[in-house]
Amino acid sequence: MKKRTVKQTESSSDRSEIRRNVRAQREEGKQSRGLLKKGLLAGFVIFILVPVTLKVLPELIQHFIYKYRVSVPFFVDLSRPADFSLNHTINMYLTSEEGISLGVWHTVPEHRWKEAQGKGLAWYQNCLSDGSPVFIYLHGNTGTRAAPHRVGVAKLLSALGYHVLVPDYRGFGDSTGEPTELGLTTDALYLYSWVKARSGDSLVVIWGHSLGTGVTTNTAVKLLERGEVFDGVILEGAFNSDRQNIAFHPFTWYYWKYPGIGYLFPEPWAENKVVFPSEKNLKKMKSQILFLHSEDDHLVPIQIAQQTYEAAASAQNKDRVKLVTFDGSLGYLHNGLYRDPQLPDIIKKFVSSL
Repeated sequence: MKKRTVKQTESSSDRSEIRRNVRAQREEGKQSRGLLKKGLLAGFVIFILVPVTLKVLPELIQHFIYKYRVSVPFFVDLSRPADFSLNHTINMYLTSEEGISLGVWHTVPEHRWKEAQGKGLAWYQNCLSDGSPVFIYLHGNTGTRAAPHRVGVAKLLSALGYHVLVPDYRGFGDSTGEPTELGLTTDALYLYSWVKARSGDSLVVIWGHSLGTGVTTNTAVKLLERGEVFDGVILEGAFNSDRQNIAFHPFTWYYWKYPGIGYLFPEPWAENKVVFPSEKNLKKMKSQILFLHSEDDHLVPIQIAQQTYEAAASAQNKDRVKLVTFDGSLGYLHNGLYRDPQLPDIIKKFVSSL
């Protein structure tokens, strides 16, 4: 009887062990299936949701941010230029083409600042025909018309007795739309025509900086096709895509590119190629041109500026095309020329030659 009891106990123990093993195997199976599900979900996110997000996200940003004029960076109200110490400036929105609204600042000559207080859009528009030269400032890549160096240029020109209009291209600041080379050129051409229709016999000078130099030369060629010529052109920090490698897409910021994402998926701007053939454009232009360039420009080497100037001067002559360089020890780099104490006299001399 005792032996039988021992055998029964051992048999019961074996069955318990078997049940434990079965449960363990089931648990392992559940864990494996759970890991498989997580892996499939991760694959779905990486290979389906991420590409879709990269395509849709810019449109969502444009819809929810630009549609309601919430400016980028946030908490900056571009409709209030006085917040940026431009107290004789009005903000307006112009429609360059259907569905495109451009935010534009118009600063009147400094000597009219008291008269400008409390005045509306009609007064500012009427001022454009007061005989003072009018500048259209086409800014560089990224940021808005409120960037410190852009405000600095507006103040400089206003102090010299000139009108200044500073637009944000489509997709920039609180302007609607998606930035493209053709789109930016269309915006500049529209603003020029808008100004010319209101400025009477006043000189209209275009000042392009960085990316804006490419927009300026594109626009100049478009005007030539209509038989029109800019009264004068200033090109500051002019790049030249024919002579230098542009290492980044100028509208990368708009598409929210993440580091390394281009290795996995096509860039969202792959179909939005840019050319800006400035040198080819310069060889066609008929306007007087003033190049401004700092010798320590870290984005466009001074050698490129000199080569671009030579190409433009050979197409006209050195009486109509000038290059003014600024010593690298001054530390102006790409954006700081507006601080130079000699610049006002340089600008006045150029305007008086037109």
